[in-house]
Amino acid sequence: MVRKETAMRLPPQHRALEVKIPSFFRCPISLDVMRSPVSLCTGVTYDRASIQRWLDSGNTTCPATMLPLPSTDLVPNLTLRSLIAHWAASAAASSPTAANSSVSTRTSSPASLVRQIAASSGGADPAPALRELAAYLSDDDVDDFEKNALVGAGRTAEAVASVLRRKSGDEPTTSVEAVEAAARVLAKIVASDGIDDANKKRVAAALAADAAASAASLARVMRRGSCLETRVDAARLAGFLLANAADDARAAAAESPELVAELVRLIGPVDEKGTLDGAAVEAGLTCLAAICCCGGTSSPSPPRRAARAAAEAVVRHGAVGAAVRALRETGEPRAAAMALRVLEAAAGCAEGRAALCERAEEAVGAVVGKMMKAGREGAEAAVAVLWAVCHRYRDRRAAEAAAAAEGGLTRLLLLVQSGCSPAARQMAMELLKMYRVNAKSCLAGYDSKTTHIMPF
Repeated sequence: MVRKETAMRLPPQHRALEVKIPSFFRCPISLDVMRSPVSLCTGVTYDRASIQRWLDSGNTTCPATMLPLPSTDLVPNLTLRSLIAHWAASAAASSPTAANSSVSTRTSSPASLVRQIAASSGGADPAPALRELAAYLSDDDVDDFEKNALVGAGRTAEAVASVLRRKSGDEPTTSVEAVEAAARVLAKIVASDGIDDANKKRVAAALAADAAASAASLARVMRRGSCLETRVDAARLAGFLLANAADDARAAAAESPELVAELVRLIGPVDEKGTLDGAAVEAGLTCLAAICCCGGTSSPSPPRRAARAAAEAVVRHGAVGAAVRALRETGEPRAAAMALRVLEAAAGCAEGRAALCERAEEAVGAVVGKMMKAGREGAEAAVAVLWAVCHRYRDRRAAEAAAAAEGGLTRLLLLVQSGCSPAARQMAMELLKMYRVNAKSCLAGYDSKTTHIMPF
């Protein structure tokens, strides 16, 4: 078989290379050179970012073969990634433009940078070494295997995370610039596809050594970071800690009031026009949803009481209004699902239900509108929200808003017929009893002339 080569527009890291690209280096979805090739169970390889967007949109088939996917696990194709890296390196070496511009600005080896960071606990400023280490981890010309070897050596994650944990009494002893640079290094490690999961978990373990101090430092970056990107990195890092640390460490991080406040601020407007940033919204909502699930499990209180306490803390900082607004404006299924999970947790406490029902028309309308646009997880969370405020606690304002929401009945019927969990199906069936369908109001917004028989 002959593999065709095609000239095409290159992604940023290869923009200077005017070469022909082997067809099997291209992602079947984006048609760009794959930066992180991963394979589905069908054997087809895609770029991770492209196939993840496909799956997050609710698709359950392979884009190339259209076969159903019994598993959505993504397996890194290390062989293909190595081939692409060697191809890019050889092409760059033969390019006069690339050769003339390949001047290294790195002044120290990565290992020596780690030693400098570890030694800075004596009072030296670790920020320059941290920034240089972040640049090394961001460099596409550095092989992923070298980065993985650096992190796997054992001291990198601990040395960098120690910068976040440094304090004297209750006050941090490290500058905002150093803490921001440390968060950026750790975020690069966590986000890199070339670094093994075992090495990424070193980051979680290092942060969990003093989870409360780590959470406070990450909140500090979100509050005083130099740009939105670093604030998003800090939120993602906090989410990684909550997802991978032990129960007591997760609880200590979740109980940080500074972290909750900054996460709520992160999912809000980023400018005077009220614009929301998609990456910030998704990172903030994901972390808030994790906090609601963690609760204060470090205390002897039962899990439900701890989860309720966590939800109350999130609600007190204005998470309901921020999540509703994000739900209305986001078009990303993942962000919508996380917003619905936050609202589901809020509906489990009296303060959260009051906040939802106070703005019932807007909140319930947003929940109904995104019910079938946020994947299975989002759909079941949406049903749980509606069931809590409309059925279990029978708030009149919420029930009226749900009955008036366009397409609500249709979506509930579709959910009942889908492969949802038994609990979600039962809640949906109970919600259907709110609707009184007659010949004039049958399925508002549904233009079919078919006669439908529905429960009431």
